[in-house]
Amino acid sequence: MNPGCVPATNRTMDTIYYLSSCDTCRRILKELRPPSGIRLQDIKVEPVSESQLGEMWELSGSYEALVNKRARLFAARDLKNRQLGESDYRALLLEHYTFLKRPVIVTGGAIFIGNAAKTVAAAAEALHP
Repeated sequence: MNPGCVPATNRTMDTIYYLSSCDTCRRILKELRPPSGIRLQDIKVEPVSESQLGEMWELSGSYEALVNKRARLFAARDLKNRQLGESDYRALLLEHYTFLKRPVIVTGGAIFIGNAAKTVAAAAEALHP
């Protein structure tokens, strides 16, 4: 299995969740050249819905895996020094877009989370088989 990839059977439309003001997201989108059937969702303009987050959880198996622990808000709230559970991570993800690790690519029944080179390469392979 590719790094950063978790297969699943139930899925909705293939989507890339990103932040348009993020240089890294813009670079990755340019590199990935998403096919026309992929939906691009700027999470600042259109926040992740509960059902979308639920699908991400089903694919990844964890809300914690979806959380950007390097986010400024994460540090400002000193969350690294707290004991957080899955329900806490879910609440953070629904509260503010900055808590979502970016980009999140859902395609072909798999999820790719974050900007690690191996994850982006695996996503590119999934988008352009």
